[in-house]
Amino acid sequence: MGRNSSLQLSILCFNIVLLLLAWSRVKRSHCLVPKQKSVMSIGVVLDLVSLMGKHQKIAMEIAVKEFNNQLSSSKLDLQIKDSHGNSAQVISSVMDLSRSNQVLAIVGTITHNEATLASEFDDNIKNTPILSLTSFAGRQELLSPRLPHFIQLGDDINHHIQCIAAIVGEFRWKKVAVIYEHNNDYFSSDPEIILSLSNSLKLAGSEIESHLAIPSLSTLSDAESTIENELNKLKRKSNRVFLIVRSSLELANIICEKAKQIGLMEKGSVWIIPDEVAGLLDSVNSSVIFNMQGVVGFRTHFIEMNKGFRKFKFLFRRKFALEYPEEDSVNPSNIALQAYYATKAIAEAANKLSQGKFRLEQFSEKILSRKFERLSAKTFSKNGQFLQSPTFNIINVIGKSYRELALWSSTLGFSKNIVRHQVMEMTNTTNDSNGVFSTVYWPGDFQSVPKGWIHSNEDRSLKIGVPANGVFTQFVNVTHDSRNGTLITGFSIGVFKVVVERLPYDLQYKFIPFNGSYDEMVYQVYNKTLDAAVGDTAIVEYRYHLVDFSQPYVESGLQMVVTEQPAKSKETWMFLDAFTKEMWLMIAATHIFVGVVIWLIEREANPDLRGFGSMLWFLVTVLFYAHREPIRKPLAQVVLTPWLFAIFIVTNSFTASLTSITISQVKPSVLDIQTLKERNSPVGCNGNSFIVKYLIDVLKFKPENIRKINSMSDYAAAFEKKEIEAAFFVAPHAKVFLAKYSCKGFIKVGNVFRLGGFGFVFPKGSSLVADISEALLNMIESGETEQLEKNMLNEIESESKANCSSLESNKGKNNSSIGLQPFLGLFSICSIFAVLALSYHMICLLVKNVETLRKHTVLALTRLWRCTTKFFAWCRSKLQSRILRRVRNNSETRNASEENVTNSQQILVVVEFVDNVLAAHAS
Repeated sequence: MGRNSSLQLSILCFNIVLLLLAWSRVKRSHCLVPKQKSVMSIGVVLDLVSLMGKHQKIAMEIAVKEFNNQLSSSKLDLQIKDSHGNSAQVISSVMDLSRSNQVLAIVGTITHNEATLASEFDDNIKNTPILSLTSFAGRQELLSPRLPHFIQLGDDINHHIQCIAAIVGEFRWKKVAVIYEHNNDYFSSDPEIILSLSNSLKLAGSEIESHLAIPSLSTLSDAESTIENELNKLKRKSNRVFLIVRSSLELANIICEKAKQIGLMEKGSVWIIPDEVAGLLDSVNSSVIFNMQGVVGFRTHFIEMNKGFRKFKFLFRRKFALEYPEEDSVNPSNIALQAYYATKAIAEAANKLSQGKFRLEQFSEKILSRKFERLSAKTFSKNGQFLQSPTFNIINVIGKSYRELALWSSTLGFSKNIVRHQVMEMTNTTNDSNGVFSTVYWPGDFQSVPKGWIHSNEDRSLKIGVPANGVFTQFVNVTHDSRNGTLITGFSIGVFKVVVERLPYDLQYKFIPFNGSYDEMVYQVYNKTLDAAVGDTAIVEYRYHLVDFSQPYVESGLQMVVTEQPAKSKETWMFLDAFTKEMWLMIAATHIFVGVVIWLIEREANPDLRGFGSMLWFLVTVLFYAHREPIRKPLAQVVLTPWLFAIFIVTNSFTASLTSITISQVKPSVLDIQTLKERNSPVGCNGNSFIVKYLIDVLKFKPENIRKINSMSDYAAAFEKKEIEAAFFVAPHAKVFLAKYSCKGFIKVGNVFRLGGFGFVFPKGSSLVADISEALLNMIESGETEQLEKNMLNEIESESKANCSSLESNKGKNNSSIGLQPFLGLFSICSIFAVLALSYHMICLLVKNVETLRKHTVLALTRLWRCTTKFFAWCRSKLQSRILRRVRNNSETRNASEENVTNSQQILVVVEFVDNVLAAHAS
C-alpha cells in the first residue's frame, strides 16, 4: 500500500505538471496571436547573379533586421525573387508577389516599363507601392494613372549623361563611340536617352560617331565571343574614345577584358565607365581592376565618416562575407546604401500603418516624405524624384585600386575636393576647371591626354583638291619630279598641315592637283567628288551657297596696283636727300677748315676777326656771300677765292638736286577705278579666280577691257608693254607681287574692297569645319600664321634683290641725291690752297719772331734752373738734419758699433759733395 500510494502521488504530480505546461502553452499561443497578425512582408525583385543584386540584398536584410530588433509589436520579412537580369522574369516576379504574398510594397530593380506591363495583366499591381532602384529618364511621368504608387528611387540618368559629356568636353574629344547594355528599359523603348546624350555632347563640342548595343549577359549563349566580335567592329574605325553609358559590372568587365586583348586598351585610347560600374569597384577582385587600368569613371559621392555609416559598413562586410564567401572583401556601395534606406523608409511607413496612424492609400506618401541621408538629407518631390542633383566623384583606375580626381555636379561643374565643392555650393559660384585634372593615367600608362583618334587602315583618306595652275605659286606650288613624284608646297599648304597637327585626332588625307579654275574646284567639293579643297581660295558669297568655308587664315580684299609717276613730295627732311651723307660731311669739314685758316691769317691785321665768335659768324655769312668783314691780307684772299667759287657751285647743285627730288617723288599713274572706266583702260587679273566675275558684276568693267593673266611674270610684262594700265589682286597676292617687283616701280592705289579672306573648302554640313576653324583660330592667335606669311614675303624679297642693283643704290637713284665724287676735285683745290697758305703763314710768324722766341727761351731756362737749385738746397737741408740726429743718438750710446760711425762718415761725404755741386753751378 505504501508503495502504491507513492506511485500514485508521483503520477498525480506528473499530470499536474503536464496540465500546467499545457495551460502555459495555450496561454502563450493566445498571447502570440496579435503579433502574428502584425507580421508584414516586403516584396523584393533583384538580379542576385550580379554583384549589384548581392549588395542590394544584403543591405535590405540589414535594414529589416535593425527594424525588427527595435520594435517588438511589428515584424517585417523579405520575400525575395531572383530576376536573373531578365525583363520577363522581373514582370513575372512582380505579378507573383502582388497576388500570392500580399506584400505591403515591392522594391527592386524594376523599371517603369516593366511595372506598367505587369499592371496590364494584374490590376492589383496598381494598388501596390513599387519602389524602383534603377536609374530613370527624367522625362518619364512616374505617377501615371496605371501606376499611381510607383516611386523612383534611382538617379535621373540625365545627370549621368551630363557628367559623361562634361568629362568629354573637359578633354576636348570631338568624336566618341557609345557602348551600352541593350535591354527594353532604356535604349530600345526610350531612344530619347541616346538623343539626350547626343545633345549633351554637342554642347560640349563633341558628337557620337558610332554606338554599340550589347545584349544582357543573361540572353547571350557565348558572351565573350559576341562581345569580341562587336568590339572588333569598333577597332576598324579611327575613333578611340569609348563611353560605356549603361552596363552591369559583369558586362563592363568582359568588355574591358576583350578590349585589352584586341588592343583597344593601349596608348591613345580613352574609356569612361558609368556610376553603376564605378560604384562597385570597392567590391571587385584584382582581375577586374587589372582589366580596367587607365579607365576614367564617375560614382555618386556620399559621406563615409559618420557613425551610422561606419556601423552599417561593419554589418555589411560581416554579413556579405558569410553569405558569399566566394567573393573578395567588399565595401558597401552607393547602390547598397540606396537599397538600405529604401527598405528603412518602407519599414517606418509600415510601422505607422500598423499603429493606425494612416490608411493604406497614404502609404506611398509616407515613404515620399522621408529624408534620404545618402544624398545629404535630400527629399523626394511629388513625382518620386530627388529634388537636388547628385554629386559625382571622378575616379581614375590605376594600380591595385583607383584614385579620386575631382568632384562634379550639374550646377557647379568640376572642383578639386569636397571642401572646395562645399564652399562653391554655399557661395553659389561655379568653378574654373583648369588644373583639376592635373595628372591622369590613361590606358597604356600614358599621362598625356590622348587624342582619342588613330588612323585605321580601313578608313578612307580625304581627297583634298589643290589648284595646280594657280598664278601665285607661293601659296600653292605643284611640281612634278621623276624621282620624288608630285611635290606640293606653298604657304597655304603649310598652314593646312600645321592646322591638322593641332586637331585632337589623326586626320588622314592626300592632295589631288586640280587643273581647272577655282570655281570648278569648289564645285567638285560641292558634288562630293573632292572631300575638301585647300589653297588660296577666296571666300565669296556665291561660293558660300554651295560649300562651307573654314575660318579665314588670312584677311583679304580686292586691291588695285598701278605703275608710279612723278609727284611733288611733302616730306619734312626731304632737303637732306639733295646730297649724300658723305657729301654733307665733306662740305662741313672743308668749310670749317677754310674758315679757320682765314681767321688765323686775318686775326692780327683785321680787328673784325680777332674773336672766336667773329670767326663763327664769318663761317655762316660767307656761305651766302653776306660777310661784312673785309679780307685785307692777300694770302687770306687767295684762300677765300677758290672756296667762294666752290660754294657757288655747291649751292647751285643743291638747288637743282632739291628741285629734282621735289618733282620726282612717286605717285600712282592712275588714282582710282573711275578714271580707268572713263578712259576704257585695259586692266589685268587672274583668269582662274573670281576676280573676273567681280570686276564685271560688281565694279562694272567692260568684259573686253579685262585681260586674263596666267602667271605673275606676265603682269610685269603687260605693264611694260602698256597692255594694261592697272592690275587687280586680292590683298595677299598684292603683297607677294609688290615684294617680288619692289624695284620695278609699282604701287597700290584706291580703296580696298573687303572680301571674306582665304579659307579651306568643305562640303555643306561637314563636321571638319568647326574643328579646322578652331585650330585655325588657335594658330592665328598664337601668331604662327603671321610668322609663316612673313617668312614667305622675306624669301620673295631676297630673291627679288638679285634683279635689282641694291636697295641703297635704288634709293639714291630714286631720290636723285648728289654724291661726293663730282666735287672731289674742287674740294681738293680749296684744301690745297688752304694748307699752303697756312704753312706759309706759320713760317712767316717763326721768322718774324726769332729774337722774341730766343728771349723767351732763355727766360724759361733760367726759371727752370732756379727751381732746380731750390730743390737741391731743400734736399741738402733734409740730409744734414738727418745726419745730425744720428750723430747725436750715437754719441749718447756708449756701446755704439764701428759700423754706425762708418755710416755717419759716409753720409757727411755725400753732403759735402752736394755742396760742391751747388757751388759749381752757382758760379
